[in-house]
Amino acid sequence: MNSVDARRAFEIENDITQTTAQDDIRYFYDDQEQARLRERKPWSQDPNWFKDVHISAVALIKMAMHARSGGSIEIMGSMQGKVADRAFIVMDVFPLPVEGTETRVSAGQAASEFLVTYSTECNQVARRENIIGWYHSHPGYGCWLSGIDVQTQSSHQQYEDPFLAIVIDPVRTISAGKVDLGAFRTYPLQYKPPAEGMNEYQTIPLNKIEDFGVHCNSYYPLEVSYFKSTLDATLLDLLWNKYWARALSTSPLVQSKDYVVQQLTDISNKLKETEKQMEKGNPHGRGGYYLSDKKTLAGKGGGHLDQISKDAQKCCSEHVQSIMSMYIKNAMFSPSHMQN
Repeated sequence: MNSVDARRAFEIENDITQTTAQDDIRYFYDDQEQARLRERKPWSQDPNWFKDVHISAVALIKMAMHARSGGSIEIMGSMQGKVADRAFIVMDVFPLPVEGTETRVSAGQAASEFLVTYSTECNQVARRENIIGWYHSHPGYGCWLSGIDVQTQSSHQQYEDPFLAIVIDPVRTISAGKVDLGAFRTYPLQYKPPAEGMNEYQTIPLNKIEDFGVHCNSYYPLEVSYFKSTLDATLLDLLWNKYWARALSTSPLVQSKDYVVQQLTDISNKLKETEKQMEKGNPHGRGGYYLSDKKTLAGKGGGHLDQISKDAQKCCSEHVQSIMSMYIKNAMFSPSHMQN
């Protein structure tokens, strides 16, 4: 597999669509159009007004590379673009100078000063796209908003709306191949969202379930899609060469070994917790679950054991994919070794 084939596979895996020259007009920044939309503020009347997020391939690769560079440490950046009819269009992103840990990251004075300077210099070179959101990473524990994230996003929406929050998981991206990314908007404090069915299932570590469960009704996800424009083809080529070089020089098995251990430990802890609850018949689980009876614990289609089974299947499939990736690299670069 060469760089061209790898890029084609990346675009297929992430469902990146190619725009035509005529479609590119949609992504041009129109000052008057944006001013009219911001003056009307339709999102202030409807908390669910925004439905979609369209992210350029350039912005996607930049976020993926930035998140991967942080390893197990959370990173943060800002996004530039514009708003359209019920949608955000993310054209570019840039990292912020922040100090993060394995569980949280926040912007300080240095990041605020950098943001002001960067915005000023963008205006000087006729980059008129506004800052429309922020992104940060959740290394190994999925794409959702924690309590601190909800507070941060709510503050941005209160004073800088329209504003978007994106979460990317670099560890799961390495394991699965597809970029693991989610986009979110928070609800106003007094707003009660309507009861809805469960969104797409995702694995949440046991030590994060309580934080996830407490705040999961404080925000809602937006539908995410990716596009590549004919206008940024050259920049995309340069970025891909850098991304591809890093992908070839790293081993998913080595980089994700701690993540696999964490997954197996988490599955083991969840099984032990479920066993205790089934023995005691206690409807309130320590992990943040509410379990009405043993049928809920073991039932299919959302039961506790069914969810643990999904976690185990996901862990196995990702590990097999990492092994296949290493096998392909060995076949490409060590043919004599593979023949022996």
